[in-house]
Amino acid sequence: MLPMLQVASLINDPAYYTKPAPASVAQWIEYWPPKPRVAGSIPARRATPTTRMTQTPKQAVAIALQSALAAVAAGVDPDIPPAPSGLNLPGEEAILKSLVPTKQAGHGDLASGLSLRLAKGWGVPPLRLAGAIARQLMGRRPETPEAPKSPEGPEGPVAGPVAPPLEKAEAAAPGFINLWLTAAAQGSILEPILRAPTAFGRSPARGDRQVLLEFVSANPTGPLHVGHGRQAALGDCIAALLEAQGAAVTREFYYNDAGTQIENLALSVQARIQGISPEDPRFPADGYRGDYITDIAAAYMAGRTVVPADAPAVTARADPTDIEAVRAFAVAYLRCEQDEDLKAFGVRFDRFSLESALYREGHVADIVRRLRASGYAYEHEGALWLRSTDFGDDKDRVMQKQAGGFTYFVPDLAYHEQKFLRGVHRAINIQGSDHHGTIARVRAGLAALQAGIPADFPEYVLHKMVTVVRGGQEVKISKRAGSYVTLRDLISWSGDGDLVRGRDAVRFFLISRKADTEFVFDIDLALSRSDENPVYYIQYAHARACSVLAQAGSARDRWQAPAALGRQDLQHPVSVASAAVSLPNLALLVTPHEKSLLMRLAQFPEALSEAAEGLSPHVLAFYLRDLAADFHSFYNAQRVLIGQSDLRDARLALVTGTAAILREGLGLLGVSAPEQM
Repeated sequence: MLPMLQVASLINDPAYYTKPAPASVAQWIEYWPPKPRVAGSIPARRATPTTRMTQTPKQAVAIALQSALAAVAAGVDPDIPPAPSGLNLPGEEAILKSLVPTKQAGHGDLASGLSLRLAKGWGVPPLRLAGAIARQLMGRRPETPEAPKSPEGPEGPVAGPVAPPLEKAEAAAPGFINLWLTAAAQGSILEPILRAPTAFGRSPARGDRQVLLEFVSANPTGPLHVGHGRQAALGDCIAALLEAQGAAVTREFYYNDAGTQIENLALSVQARIQGISPEDPRFPADGYRGDYITDIAAAYMAGRTVVPADAPAVTARADPTDIEAVRAFAVAYLRCEQDEDLKAFGVRFDRFSLESALYREGHVADIVRRLRASGYAYEHEGALWLRSTDFGDDKDRVMQKQAGGFTYFVPDLAYHEQKFLRGVHRAINIQGSDHHGTIARVRAGLAALQAGIPADFPEYVLHKMVTVVRGGQEVKISKRAGSYVTLRDLISWSGDGDLVRGRDAVRFFLISRKADTEFVFDIDLALSRSDENPVYYIQYAHARACSVLAQAGSARDRWQAPAALGRQDLQHPVSVASAAVSLPNLALLVTPHEKSLLMRLAQFPEALSEAAEGLSPHVLAFYLRDLAADFHSFYNAQRVLIGQSDLRDARLALVTGTAAILREGLGLLGVSAPEQM
C-alpha cells in the first residue's frame, strides 16, 4: 500500500494525465502507480495563467475525482479494500456529469453521487467509500502539509494538470461527496465569459454534423395560427441550439400545396369573386370562410402580382372562370402572407419544398411503382394498401383511395426519401401531436422502399395544442381567420401593438414548457410588467446590468475588460482574448449572492448542451429565469459602485459577465435583450 505522501506526488505528475484512462479496476491496478517521470522525458513548461485556464473549475474537479477514485480503487486508503477487478470505473465524462450544483450552501458548491453508484459492486458502504474519496481529494492538494510542491523544471514549476480547486471535500449521507470550490476557482468562472462571451458554452463547428430541420410546414390555405407559432418558435430555437453545439442546420419549410384542401381554397376564392358568401347554400361545403378569402378575391380581380419566398412571381389573371389561375394566385398570395408573418416573428428558412413538385417531377409515381414491384403495396376492396404491419405498424395503411386520390402519407414518403437522397442523415420534423400516427406509417413506408434509410429517420418533435386566454376567458377565433386565433393577432395582442414586445413574449412563452405538454397562453400575463412575467423578468435583469455598467462610467475604465465589453459593445460582443486585458481580482467575490451567481453562470454550457441534445428549448428558458433570479438577488443585496476599487471592479466584472450570458441566452431563443426598460 502506498503512503499518502507518495500518492499525492504521483497524482500531481503530468505523465499520469497523458495516458488514456483505464476502463476497469484490473486495468487501473496494472496502471497504478504511474511510473515516475524520467528527467527530460517531458519538456518542462513554465506554469502560466493560460495553461491553467485550459480547464474549467468543474472539469478540474472531475479530473481530480477520477484520480482520487483510481487511487482508492488501487488500495491506497487503509479504510477501503481495493476494488474488485471486474468493477468498471467511470471515465472523466461520466464523472463530470455526476457533478451537480448543490441546493444548499451548507452542502458545498458541487456534489457527486459516484459512491452511491459504485458501493454495491465494490462491496463497501457508500458513505465509507465517499469518505475515502474525499480524503484522497484533500490529500493531493499542493498547499497541504503532506503534499509536495509541484516538480521543478529548468524554467521553474512544471505546468501539469490543474490542481483540484477545492477548499474542502467531505462525505455526506447516504454517500455523496460534497465539494467546496476555492474563491479563486469560483472567480475564474468569469474569465472565459469576459474574454470571449459569444464563444462561452458553444462547441466548434463540425462538418459531419449536418441536420435538416423541418418545421411550420403549414398548408397554404390560410393565415398561420397559434399552433404554427409554437412550431416556429420551437424550430427556430432548436436550430439555434444545435448550431451552438457545432451542427450545420438547414431550416426547411414544406408546403402541402396539392390535394383536396387546395381545391377547396380555389373554389372558396372563386365563390367570393362571384359574390357568394359563406352563408349562401351555394358556397362550397368544405370551403374556407374567413375574411382573408375576400381579400384574396379582391387582389385577384385587381390583377395584383405576388412573389412568395424562393418562388417566381404570380400575377392574377382577373378571370373568375379560370379556376387554375385562381388556385395558383391564392396559393402564392397565402404563401406571401405566411412569409410576412414568419419574418415578423423573426424566423427564417433556408429552403422551401413543394408537395406539387413531388408529383410534377414523378417522385410520387416512382414510390408507388417500386412498392407495387416489391409486393409491399397491394390492392384490396378497390384501394391500394401498404403492408406497413411488416415493419411494426399496428395495421396496414391505405395509400390510394377508391376514388383515386393518394393519402397524404404517400407524398410524405417521396419527400423524406428525397431528403435522404440529398445527403441528409439526420432529419428532424416538428409537428403537432395530432400527427403522432404519421411516425409509424412514414417509417414503415421508408423501410419498405429498401433504400438504406435508417429505421429512426426522420426524428420527430411533437407539440401539443395552445389555448389562448384573455381576461380569464378562452379566445377561440379571430375575425380575419374565422375559426382560430392567428399568430399575427397573438403577437399584436401580446405587445399591445408593439411588434418587438409582442414577438418577444410570444416566442418565449411558446418554448417555455416542454413541447409535449399543453400550454395556456395568458395574454394578460404577457402584457404585465411584473416578476410573474418570465420574459419581462429576464429582460429586466439584463437592463439592470446595463444600467449598472452605464453608471460605472470612468470608474469602469480602471479595468479594461468591462470597458471593452461595456454597455454599447454588448450589442456586438467581441473576444478580447488577444488584447492585453488585465482582469480584476475575481477571488474577492465571496459573498453568498456572488457565489450563487458565479455558479449559475458556470452552468450555462451545460444548459446549452442539455437543451440541444434533448431538442428542448425550455431547458434554456428555465436556466435564464434562474440566472435572472440570482442576479436580482445579487443586485438587491450587494452594492456594486463602491469606493473600494478592487472589489468594485470584481463586481463590475460579475455584472458584465451576467449581462453577456443573459444576452447570449435570449438571443438563442430569438428574444431581444433591451438595455433600458
